Amino acid sequence: MPHRTPPSTLAAIDMGSNSFRLELSELDGGHIRRLQYLKEPVRLGAGLDADRNLTREAMEAGWACLGRFAERLKGFEPPQVRAVATQTLREARNAAVFQRTAEKVLGFPIDIVSGKEEARLIYQGVCYFLPPVAERRLVIDIGGRSTEFIYGVGNRPQQLDSYRVGSVSWSGKYFADGQLRPDIFKQAEVAAASFLEEAEGVLREVHWDKVYGSSGTVGAIADLLAQNQLDVSRPYEVSLEGLLHLKQLMLEAGQMDRLRLAGLKDDRRPVLAGGLAVLLAIFRLFGLKRIEAAEGALRHGALVELADLDGHRRDLREQTVASLMRRFAVEAAQSQRVAQVAQVVFDSLSNGLDLPEDIGQQLVWAARLHEIGAAVSHENSHRHGAYILDNADAVGFSQADLHRISLLVLGQKGKVRKLEADLGNDELVLQLIAIRLAVIFAHARQDPRIMKIGFRLVDRRRILIQLPEGWPERHPQSYFLLTQEQKAWEKTDWSLMIL
Repeated sequence: MPHRTPPSTLAAIDMGSNSFRLELSELDGGHIRRLQYLKEPVRLGAGLDADRNLTREAMEAGWACLGRFAERLKGFEPPQVRAVATQTLREARNAAVFQRTAEKVLGFPIDIVSGKEEARLIYQGVCYFLPPVAERRLVIDIGGRSTEFIYGVGNRPQQLDSYRVGSVSWSGKYFADGQLRPDIFKQAEVAAASFLEEAEGVLREVHWDKVYGSSGTVGAIADLLAQNQLDVSRPYEVSLEGLLHLKQLMLEAGQMDRLRLAGLKDDRRPVLAGGLAVLLAIFRLFGLKRIEAAEGALRHGALVELADLDGHRRDLREQTVASLMRRFAVEAAQSQRVAQVAQVVFDSLSNGLDLPEDIGQQLVWAARLHEIGAAVSHENSHRHGAYILDNADAVGFSQADLHRISLLVLGQKGKVRKLEADLGNDELVLQLIAIRLAVIFAHARQDPRIMKIGFRLVDRRRILIQLPEGWPERHPQSYFLLTQEQKAWEKTDWSLMIL
C-alpha cells in the first residue's frame, strides 16, 4: 500500500524571488509545530531577462528544487499542501510556461498570488507567533523583488500594500559588479525611497505601537548584526545605528567578495547590499529608530490557513467579492439571480462528476461579478469586466482563481470562439455553459422559473436542455436566445440539444 501522511501533517512552499522554502509542520492541539524546514537559494528573480522572461537556466533551477521538495511530499494529499509563488512569477511574461512544468514536478497546484494576497499571508504568519492582543502593528517584508507593508490591529490587517522593490532587483540594478561605494549606496537608497514614498503617504495618518520586519532581508540582517555585535539594541531587533555600522563595514571592504562577516551565508552575499539599501530607505522614509525581527513569514500564514486555525479565507474572498460589487455599483438582485440559476445548471450538469470543490464556488463568484464591467460601459461590458478582474488586487484570491473568474465574465455572452484556447478544459466549459444559460434565463431581470427545466450532460461534450410543454410560447424571447446559444456552440466540439 502507498504511504499516506497523517492529515495533521501540513506543508507550505514559499517560492520567493531569492529562495524556495518548504515548511513541514504538524497540527498539535491547535498549534503548528515544525517538523522540518528546507531552504534552497534558487534566485529565480535574478533569472528575469530584459524582456521580463525567465531564462531557461532559472526555470530549470526552480524545477530541480521543486523536484527535491516533491520527494519529501510523497504521501501528502492536496488539502495538506499549499504552494505560493510571489513577485518574480507575477512579473514574468512566461510564468505560465514555468508554472505548468513546476506543478507537474511538484505534484501540487501552485498559486501565483497578488501583492496584496502575499501581504495578507505575511501578516497572518507574523501574527501567529505574536500575543493575541489589540496591538497596532506595522509589518514590513523586504523580499527578493517586492516589499510589502501591512498595517493592522491584533491579527486583523487593515491596510495591505506591495511595491516592486527588493533585495534581488536592487542588488542586480546597483551592485551587480560587487562594488560597494558611497555614491552607489546613495543612488540605491534614493531610488528605493522614491518607489516607496507612496507607502509612506498611505500610512502617514495611522499610528502603530510596534514595527515588525518579516523574514528575508530583515531576518538575515538581524542575524548579521547580532553575530558581529554591530547593534546595541535588544536581541532580534534591528536599529538604525546597527544598519549604519553594517553599511560602514561594507564600504570599508569596498568589494562584496572582500566582505568578511560572521554568519554571512553564500546565498545572502549577492543580495545583501541591495537589501540593506532598501531597508535604510525605509528607516529614513518612516523615521524609524528600530524594528523587531518577526519569527513568522508568508509560509506560516499559508500553514495557518491549511490548518484552518483562523477559518476565514473563504470569508475573505466573500468580502472581496462584496467589496468589488460595491465599488463598481453592481446590482445585487440581478447578480444573485444569475448566481442562483448558474448554480442550479452547473449542479445538474456536473452531477456524478468528480470535480474540485472550488469549481462551483468560482462560478458563483463569476456570476455575482458578471456585470462589473458595466460601470465602465454597457457596450462590451463583459470585456471591461474581464479586464478589471485580471488586474484587480483581490485579497484572498490566487491569480489563477481570479483569471478563471475573469474568463467566465468574458465568456458570459457573445461568440464562444473568443475563448477557443481554453475550450479544451472541460471543467471551464461546464462553468461557461452554466453562466451563459443563467444570463439568458435572467435576461428580463426578474426571477426566472426554471425548476421544471432539465439540464443534463448526455455524454462527454453533449448537453441536453429539456423544456416543459408550452414553455417556448410562454417565454418567446428566452427561447429565441436559447436557440441562438445552440448555434453559438455549433462551431466547437460541444453541442446543445433543446427539446
